[in-house]
Amino acid sequence: MADKTLDNTEFSGVEENVPNVQKFGDGDLFRLIAKAWSEAQGWMKSTKAMEIAGAGVIVQVTTQQRNHDGTYAVAEALAFVPGAMITGSGDQRRIVAWMPSESALDKIASALGAIAENAL
Repeated sequence: MADKTLDNTEFSGVEENVPNVQKFGDGDLFRLIAKAWSEAQGWMKSTKAMEIAGAGVIVQVTTQQRNHDGTYAVAEALAFVPGAMITGSGDQRRIVAWMPSESALDKIASALGAIAENAL
């Protein structure tokens, strides 16, 4: 088995570096905000974000660490940041605050209510 590729920053890089990759949908739906890695030490940390127009941003943080036996441990977390948006491109992307409209806040409250209702 080939070593895990840790340095991809766009989905086009995955398609170039991983010969058997398969995809469905937009591989770059989450935009890379920041990433650091060491192939030699076998670790990678990244922050990615997906903007929901008029509502906010979902932020995903990922940490991967190569174990002594060559396998990888992965930890991920997601958070919704209301009233935020993504600016810039490439390595200049940033998550910035803005004030959502009243209708956007109503949509968020409605969606959260539906989720809570289905969870009961």
